[in-house]
Amino acid sequence: MHLRSALYSLSLLASAAFVNAAPVKTARQSSGVPKVVVAHHIVGLTAAFTVDDWTSDIQLAQANGIDGFALNVGNDPFTNQQAQNAYQAAEQLNSNFKLFFSLDMSSFPCTTPDDATTLRNLVTQFASRPAQLQVDGKAFVSTFAGESCTFGSGDVPSGWRSQFTQHPDTSGKIHFVPSFFVDPATFNTFTGVMDGDFGFNSGWPLALSAAQAPQLLPGVDLNNVNAAGEAALQKFIGSFDPDNQHITQLATIQGSAQTYMAAVSPWFFTHFGADTFNKNFVFDGDEHLWVTRWENLIANRDKVSLVEIVTWNDFGESHYIGPNNHGQLPPGSEAWVNGFDHQGFLDLTNYFATQFKTGQAPAITKDQLVMWARPHPKNATPNDPVGAPKDFQLFQDKLWAVVLATADGSLTLATSDTTSQTFDIKQGVNKLSLDLTPGGFMHGTLIRNNQTVIDLKPDDYTFNPNPSAFNYNAFVASASSQ
Repeated sequence: MHLRSALYSLSLLASAAFVNAAPVKTARQSSGVPKVVVAHHIVGLTAAFTVDDWTSDIQLAQANGIDGFALNVGNDPFTNQQAQNAYQAAEQLNSNFKLFFSLDMSSFPCTTPDDATTLRNLVTQFASRPAQLQVDGKAFVSTFAGESCTFGSGDVPSGWRSQFTQHPDTSGKIHFVPSFFVDPATFNTFTGVMDGDFGFNSGWPLALSAAQAPQLLPGVDLNNVNAAGEAALQKFIGSFDPDNQHITQLATIQGSAQTYMAAVSPWFFTHFGADTFNKNFVFDGDEHLWVTRWENLIANRDKVSLVEIVTWNDFGESHYIGPNNHGQLPPGSEAWVNGFDHQGFLDLTNYFATQFKTGQAPAITKDQLVMWARPHPKNATPNDPVGAPKDFQLFQDKLWAVVLATADGSLTLATSDTTSQTFDIKQGVNKLSLDLTPGGFMHGTLIRNNQTVIDLKPDDYTFNPNPSAFNYNAFVASASSQ
């Protein structure tokens, strides 16, 4: 089974500069690029999918404001068959749901011309399918990584140019928007390669690490974040600064369409030991990252053509928003995925995706309450041979809540029988939080005109002070008014 390697750290050095990135003066988008929202779908976890399985995922995504899937495909024996199944499902639905390949270059070999032939054959096989996302009459194609691929040429740009984007098989037929994990200042070397850029890492505050926190957040106690600390953290959470750097450097690529695709993600936690995938780290997802990031993308929508949700089903990294019981789980990830449904994040997506696409906040026709929290204190010390994940210190022991409200009201959050707080709720989007209580629960009650509109208390959640293993995944609960 194909799994992506941890390439995120390659861009940490560059991301440290995001905070002071230069502002972008104007929007620079190809006229043929539609405003769309897609979700990153890991085909490597769909070996047993039928057309009906793909149909189910597509219908659920589309019902929540998602216009397509970026099919993350790698060097798996079932890649072609599952791509066929996905395209067939989308085309049978005839609902204008679009697909494109995100070529996973952490999986595909890319050192010889023959390796490039494999990629070209895959892309051209589906390029004219009705469900293929097209930009200016060309098939939209993206990547995960690829910044070290030469395909037998003397350097990376020459390899991609001669063997992929400008090769007779694909020249003039594809709109190439890769996610290369390079310093954006080097984008200008990719003339003839990059029609645009996908900022895969832009969905998380990568500039913020436990090691950098004392310099970036002077005076902030991450074990006891006060109002000033909250304000300091919110400069990083969901920030558009990394996007601005990418957009600015896209303008240096001669002849590029400068198509920019931004990422949005609700979470990140992975906990594989050295004996398996050797990935054990978190990115800070607190301060309502999912909603705050959407709000910043909406505020800067004139600079962004596409938004890619990371991800629909990458269970091993805990940033899935699709059903966690649909598809394979990476071996070992059951420990932090089973029982941790994230579809509450999906429930919020339609509102923000619609606003990004149209520029107008849609009418809220029913109240929604979404709450999430981790299952144990961040400083818990279980007897876990894998050890604590890198940067866990960034997290806060808080219950996070979002209300999409049809009208004003009040919300009472509680994390124990003696720990609660009541908040005024305004019509629209409300972001709230409350300290978690060891041994406690999550409970939210929305009241309007002395009537209970929503009463949400999941009975399968406890903030366990003595866990048997580290789990920094998010438990998400959601409810709406009838």
